[in-house]
Amino acid sequence: MLPLEGITVVALEHAIAAPFCTRQLADQGARVIKVERPGVGDFARGYDERVNGLASHFIWTNRSKQSLTLDLKHVQADEVLARLLQQADVLVQNLAPGAAARMGLSYEALSAKYPQLIVCDISGYGNDDAHPGPYRDKKAYDLLIQSESGFVSITGSADEPAKAGCSIADIAAGMYAYSNILTALIQRGRTGRGKHIDVSMLESMVEWMSYPLYYAYQGASPPPRAGAAHATIYPYGPFATGDGKVVMMGLQNDREWQIFCQQVLRQPSLAEDDRFNTNARRSAARDALRGLITVAFEAMTAEQVVDRLDAAGIANASVNSLAEVWAHPQLLARGRWTEVDTPAGKVPALLPPGCVEARMDAVPAVGEHSLMVLAGLGFDPAQIEQMRLDGVF
Repeated sequence: MLPLEGITVVALEHAIAAPFCTRQLADQGARVIKVERPGVGDFARGYDERVNGLASHFIWTNRSKQSLTLDLKHVQADEVLARLLQQADVLVQNLAPGAAARMGLSYEALSAKYPQLIVCDISGYGNDDAHPGPYRDKKAYDLLIQSESGFVSITGSADEPAKAGCSIADIAAGMYAYSNILTALIQRGRTGRGKHIDVSMLESMVEWMSYPLYYAYQGASPPPRAGAAHATIYPYGPFATGDGKVVMMGLQNDREWQIFCQQVLRQPSLAEDDRFNTNARRSAARDALRGLITVAFEAMTAEQVVDRLDAAGIANASVNSLAEVWAHPQLLARGRWTEVDTPAGKVPALLPPGCVEARMDAVPAVGEHSLMVLAGLGFDPAQIEQMRLDGVF
């Protein structure tokens, strides 16, 4: 039995943050009913066609869910939602700012009818009427929150800022929503009552930005943009080798610096060089030090450099392509890949980190489970057919 078996989640969701949250719940056994627009579904289904004609974002965040199409603006949708929420433990929504409240789906409106219900709102800037803030009604997408949170300002090269290569703000918000829902379920087990959870993408990212924020405390200069290198520790980053490859390595302290000079560079006198004998000095003189390391590494292949680093106990990694990650020997050795069904056939999927067993069911087609869900809510076949004709789902 998976930990969340018996828990029902209704998801009024699109894009990434909320779907990523509810997929974690589904992985652990929850029944997730994903409410989608009739015909087209979650607009993330149309982001690209890279997975056998299906969207990469959607495949990633929507396995193990049931898809119910429902026109939320149709007058009969209210009854469907009422029956859903009567059976639900959790409602998760990341609709446009204010949309859920206008439909009567705020926690304040729902808690009196469904005292057991946990309501999780995910938004760009927060959805709390008590503390709305001037940004509450602004639309928010991942890149915009990366920018507002200061992440973009410290990421990239000295010449140009950059965003993260994946949806880091959405992921942060989705994981905080997931963990807050888990704690709310524990609390409900003690009190019998649901709870309102208000997850802001901005606050999620600013939490993750705490180290650079403290580094720049009280107007101090921020960490400089350093590309793939560490902004304040050196040497810590990518270094080219003689066969045209790149090795990523990181030294954390002066003891490792001495070992690195002796066993990897094989220049023990460099360890005592006044330019480099503390991390602050190494970081300040990184251009000169990079030149010395590059000259040494140019005489070796990447494999030889890694062998020396491993023998010296210096942390290192390969700069893998995505194709190399699919075939990563550590993931294969640990059996972390499985398969899930999709409307376009089976695709590989990574088991959830930390889990030995997880629910890994199919990615649904648009409205695949509408008839089953509606029948389970007590609508008879004639009612369901009439609802179909009326465009309710």
